[in-house]
Amino acid sequence: MSVAVPARDAVGNSAASAPHAGGDPGVALVGVVESRLAATEALADHQDAARAMLAVAEDVLVDWVAGRGEAPTRATREGFRLLALHRQGAQDLPSFNACRETCREIAYHYNVLCFGDAAGTLAADEAARTRTMMGLLVRHLALFVGGKMHSARVGEFCCASRPLRQDD
Repeated sequence: MSVAVPARDAVGNSAASAPHAGGDPGVALVGVVESRLAATEALADHQDAARAMLAVAEDVLVDWVAGRGEAPTRATREGFRLLALHRQGAQDLPSFNACRETCREIAYHYNVLCFGDAAGTLAADEAARTRTMMGLLVRHLALFVGGKMHSARVGEFCCASRPLRQDD
């Protein structure tokens, strides 16, 4: 398991640190995502922030797929690598589909920030709200995947399922 860091290599893959030694890789993943999301707050341009947050979300799924021993896909689905990575990560693991709509919402918010609303424009206050929501969605994805790395049962019912919490 590797933990994504802010940089990406020349082909756009997550540049990963050395394999995680000790500790919970899910907790480490969430920590890295939190710091990368904090760095996006310094970006003045909403489109740059959207691209950075999409990259963070992709890296979360790259780490998930790589952690399962698979090579992360470079393909896209509906124009997004994020959706293709989700599809790959959910193969033979129906409980991973619990984060499918989160991935789709991230893609939607990316489109709104980069291409505007239905009229092709986006007011500054609406862009700020959309940007905040996209960050929350990326954080939610990281929490889900980090939880899944800790306990394979995450996603069977919901992230806060009482039977799941009682077993830990």
